[in-house]
Amino acid sequence: MSNTPENSGNGLWASLMKAKPAKPGEIYGVPGQGDSLKISAVVIASLLLFWWFITYIGFVKPLFLPSPMAVIDAFVTMLRDGFTGASFWEHTWVSTLRVFGAFLLACAIGIPLGIAMGMSPVARGIFDPPIEFYRPIPPLAYLPLMIIWFGIDELSKVLLIFLSVLAPMALGARAGVRSAAIEQIHAAYSFGATRWQVVRMVILPSAMPEIFTAMRVGIGFGWTTLVAAEMVAATSGLGYTVLSASRFLQTPIVIMGIVVIAIIAYAFDHLVRFVERRVVPWKGRG
Repeated sequence: MSNTPENSGNGLWASLMKAKPAKPGEIYGVPGQGDSLKISAVVIASLLLFWWFITYIGFVKPLFLPSPMAVIDAFVTMLRDGFTGASFWEHTWVSTLRVFGAFLLACAIGIPLGIAMGMSPVARGIFDPPIEFYRPIPPLAYLPLMIIWFGIDELSKVLLIFLSVLAPMALGARAGVRSAAIEQIHAAYSFGATRWQVVRMVILPSAMPEIFTAMRVGIGFGWTTLVAAEMVAATSGLGYTVLSASRFLQTPIVIMGIVVIAIIAYAFDHLVRFVERRVVPWKGRG
C-alpha cells in the first residue's frame, strides 16, 4: 500500500494513541502512561521559535510584543539595576512569601475543613454555603472590601490570596473523602478501629491524591491572584512589577514578570508531583 498523506496522518494519530507496553506484572498498560518530557520540550521550543519569527519579520510591533531577546535584555537589566528601587530578588522574594504564606495557611485550614465537610453533614451544612457562595467571585470583586476591613498592609494581600486558595483546598479534601471505599471503612470498624483511626488510616490515605490535585490547583489560583493583591499600596513584588511596567508601556518587563511567575509556579507544580509520587505511590493503581 502506498504511503499517502491520509495514511501518514492515520499512522501518526495511531502512534500517538497507541498504548504503551505493559510493565512486568501488569496485564495492560495504564492510560496516559509514558514520558511526555520530549514532547513538552518540542512544544516549548516551537512556541519560542514562533514568537521570535513573528517579531523578527515585524508582524507585531515591539510595543505590543517585544522579541525574546528584548525580554532577556530586560531580565538582565533588572538583575543588574533592579526595578523601582528594589532588586529582582527582593521582588521575587516578597511575592513568593505572600503566595506561599497564604498557600500554607489555606492548607492548614482547608484540608481539615474539607475532611470535616466530607465526614460530617453538620460541618458540610455549616461551611458549604459560604464556600460555594464566594468561590465563583473573582478576587478583584472583593478586593475593595479586604482593603476596607483589613487595611492596605500585608494582611489584606495575604488574606486575598488565602481566600482564592482556600476554596479549592477544602473542596478537594471533601471530594477525597468520598474516594475511600466503604468496604475498607467497614473492615476497619469490624477490627475495632476508632473513628479517628478510620480517618487517619483509611480515609486520609484515600483522600491524598485528591488533596494533592487540590494543592496544585490552589497554588495556581494563588499566583493568579497575586497581581490583584499587589495592585494596592504595594512597593515590591512581581505583580507590582508587572503593573508598574504596564503603566509606562515597558512591555519587555511585563512579559519578563509574567514568565518569572510562570516559571516559579511550574517548578512548584513539578515539586508537588514529585512529592505526590513518593507519598501516594498507589495513585491510579486502585
